[in-house]
Amino acid sequence: MLPAKIRQLYALVGELEAMHPGRRFTLDGHLIGSIGEVLAAYHYQLELLPASAPTHDAKSQDGRLVQIKATQANLVGLRSEPQHLLVLGLDRQGHHFEVFNGPGEIAWAAAGKMQKNGQRPIRKNTLLRLMESVPPAARLKCRED
Repeated sequence: MLPAKIRQLYALVGELEAMHPGRRFTLDGHLIGSIGEVLAAYHYQLELLPASAPTHDAKSQDGRLVQIKATQANLVGLRSEPQHLLVLGLDRQGHHFEVFNGPGEIAWAAAGKMQKNGQRPIRKNTLLRLMESVPPAARLKCRED
């Protein structure tokens, strides 16, 4: 149900772009963040914390605090070191894929220096490379649909 609604959002974006050539209707900012959070809660059976909670967005069934990031770009920003980090990549068809699912300290240690916006950037490719070293037992389990 939820994945279908998100695919509808992306389909609507495609229609708008077809109607207005040269204009981009990107789903970004808060919308992408919220989409990522609800997708993560759905697929990983997470309990979402109140919106704008510091550092963490959800709690896993085993009690881990989780920061959720969603991106269509090549970079994500971290404001603080989370206990567990889940980064989802989103494509224009409304599908998602795991970029990183592991202990936050790994990503935090590899992130760049603090920027003026209060975030430490880390590239998607870096997160994918780091993910290779995360054992399955340290990852959140994704439920089968």
